[in-house]
Amino acid sequence: MSLQMVSTVSNSSLLQPGFSLLNFDGHVFFFGQKGWPKRSCPTGVFLLDIKQNELKMKPAFFSKDSCYLPPLRYPALCMLREDARADEYQYIIHGGKTPNNDLSDKVYFMSLVNKTSKKMTFQCIEKDLGGDVPEARYGHTINVVHSRGKSMSVLFGGRSYTPLAQRTTEKWNSVVDCLPSVFLIDFEFGCCTSYVLPELQDGLSFHVSIARDDTIYILGGHSLQNNTRSPNLYKLKIDLPLGSPAVTCTILPGGISVSSAIVTQISDTEFVLVGGYHSDNQKRLACNTVVLEDSKIEIVESVSPEWTPDIKHCRTWFGCDMGKGSVLLGIPGANKQIIPDANYFYILRCKGAEEDKEEELITQICSQTSSEDPGDSTPFEDSEEFCFSAEANTFDADDADTYNEDDEEDESETGYWITCCASCSIDINTWVPFYSTELNKPAMILCSSGAGHWVHAQCMDLSETMLLRLSEANVKYFCNKHIDLNKGLQTPQKVMCLKKPPMKPSRKKKTMKLSTSAKKSFLRRLFE
Repeated sequence: MSLQMVSTVSNSSLLQPGFSLLNFDGHVFFFGQKGWPKRSCPTGVFLLDIKQNELKMKPAFFSKDSCYLPPLRYPALCMLREDARADEYQYIIHGGKTPNNDLSDKVYFMSLVNKTSKKMTFQCIEKDLGGDVPEARYGHTINVVHSRGKSMSVLFGGRSYTPLAQRTTEKWNSVVDCLPSVFLIDFEFGCCTSYVLPELQDGLSFHVSIARDDTIYILGGHSLQNNTRSPNLYKLKIDLPLGSPAVTCTILPGGISVSSAIVTQISDTEFVLVGGYHSDNQKRLACNTVVLEDSKIEIVESVSPEWTPDIKHCRTWFGCDMGKGSVLLGIPGANKQIIPDANYFYILRCKGAEEDKEEELITQICSQTSSEDPGDSTPFEDSEEFCFSAEANTFDADDADTYNEDDEEDESETGYWITCCASCSIDINTWVPFYSTELNKPAMILCSSGAGHWVHAQCMDLSETMLLRLSEANVKYFCNKHIDLNKGLQTPQKVMCLKKPPMKPSRKKKTMKLSTSAKKSFLRRLFE
């Protein structure tokens, strides 16, 4: 496993607990911001463009015949194919929280209908259901099973608000566990059937569910009723004969008491379980490999990545499966950050780079990937701790339509993740903020030698005071290697100007006024 930090460039405040990620043809899309989408991006779906370890979010587009898809947090979603080996697929999205904190009971089908080099267009259709329709909920899972040439969707778990008749003013938005019923949904005919199984006694939410063929495995999860995380491992087997479906449940040994964990698939039969919580205030830093073969499941502890100090010491974390064996993880930013909502993000790759290039995403997994919004319930409830959303800054549709990869800045020379000098100590995998002004990138400063080049302030042993002074002032700076060039280019010392004394005003000559007789007498004496 490898852990790599990424920096968010645009609209980073959207990435908050509660989101989902959709993978279409290797492109990862973000869905489920916390507030209503801005008018310039009414869909609320964004492409996660990750290049040179920088993450940019770009608005996506929907076809004219699409229904409106609200930004839902903590929904259940999974891929749906016509058959187990079909190339084309679409996403099922059920339930979740709206920006008004209402719960949704609707079902949406989201598919890719057009793809060009500049944009991808989606279609969203709302599905009507009949029969035993599941109540509005969040924190649940939905999977697709295949049996005897037929397919059905299976929905389980989640939380819902207390029924209106039982609400009080003090606890108007309190939530309760949904009944531990299993719902079989036939989307072809739009009908639902619920099953009550004796093995499932407690309602669960933020559990893990993994599907393969006609079997679903349910692992962990949190129960509000008794405030426990189930150590049980449940095996649901769905048989789809010509008549009524048969649903059976078996409790297996070897479960893990965990909630809000993330699952990513790395091969046809192998999955990796990442993160989660042992309790309300104890993160689970261990990772497990889950192998499904011949209707059997094996869970073994695997080597965990080298977690950074920030991840180890933070109280909460969140994330989601990106597909192809990768997970996007986020941790809350420090209070000293300039942007209070900003978070730090990492990509955890659970398989080698060669495998990542060769293998395509396999889709028989649906895992609830989140936790709850800290503002909606107790500080450490795991339903607040694993997922994504935030304010949309400025989205220009014209810019999105004319996006060109050639316009991207070449970071091979100007990027933050460079070797700036022979003694450069900045490592992309282990870097942590050093200056209070740093967010997700190391602080850099431009050396003025020749055409100029960027160096890390930390490698140049600059104090924070000096870094701020150089950043604010319009002065030349030279790195340790080129400091000698500075001798001939230093700003000359100020020369005291000589003060010239002010000019004194000239005195006016006094004139005497003579009478006419005096003038005549004076002239006579002058010519005698």
